[in-house]
Amino acid sequence: MHRILLKTTIPFTEDDWHIGRFSLLRQHLQSLTGADGSPVYEVDARDRVEDAAGDDRNLQAAGERAYDQVWLIGTDSTGALTRRDVDALTRFRRSGGALLLTRDHQDLGSCLCTIPVVGQAQHFHQANPESDRARCCVDDTESVHISWPNYHSGRNGDAQRISVVEPLHPLMERVAGDPLEWLPAHPHEGVVSAPGDLGGLARVIARGRSATTGIAFNLVVAIEGGDQSGGGRAVADSSFHHFCDCNWDPAAGAPSFVNEPWGDGMQRSPDAQADVRRYVENIAAWFAASRG
Repeated sequence: MHRILLKTTIPFTEDDWHIGRFSLLRQHLQSLTGADGSPVYEVDARDRVEDAAGDDRNLQAAGERAYDQVWLIGTDSTGALTRRDVDALTRFRRSGGALLLTRDHQDLGSCLCTIPVVGQAQHFHQANPESDRARCCVDDTESVHISWPNYHSGRNGDAQRISVVEPLHPLMERVAGDPLEWLPAHPHEGVVSAPGDLGGLARVIARGRSATTGIAFNLVVAIEGGDQSGGGRAVADSSFHHFCDCNWDPAAGAPSFVNEPWGDGMQRSPDAQADVRRYVENIAAWFAASRG
């Protein structure tokens, strides 16, 4: 059984993006079974919990091979990862561990940039902004308190039609072999890119399009494992709202500071519901395949 750590970068705070806001993700991963009907994944869902030195206990455990996969959700605005946290993640990847990095708008989760090699796939306002300076501007004009990157792919609760980049990557493939078409929308998504120094080991595999400006932006980058990329496979995702309970089902609720208008497109679209769950399944399976 493959061991997955779902991990936020903040301690539990009731009115914030704590790990309980990702319960549908956890439940779906736990529900997946093999041919014999037994569970495929053991899922440990945790907020940040620090030891006496201020380092995260679970990330330290990952560095000692307690997990096969770490899904790291950047929900902090404080630069949460310590040097020893980053070192633990580096050891984890060098041992073949697989890492998903996802975040939010502007600089929320920018501590992910401190992770060697794969952290450079994530772009923020102050940390590692997009290389094309023409893109460093506001896209979502409705939430005036949020600055770039803030690509407006739609309302929370709605689905966005995505563009899959050829050749079709296993992460973007439906069971029938055709491309995924939908992911949850969000009014202000972040952005990712393939680090240029990784060459063919990293590539953009899906893009979204702004509902405000029509600008295309990168949603997902897949990074193959190897010495050059730092160890195990990795995925850089542009927004943790692709995985949030409230984006899969608005009835699940959200922190009180989420005050934008809500949509219901995800609930009205069986295809969108199936696609986001398939995306999750694909990530876990692609990671697991690299571990044997």
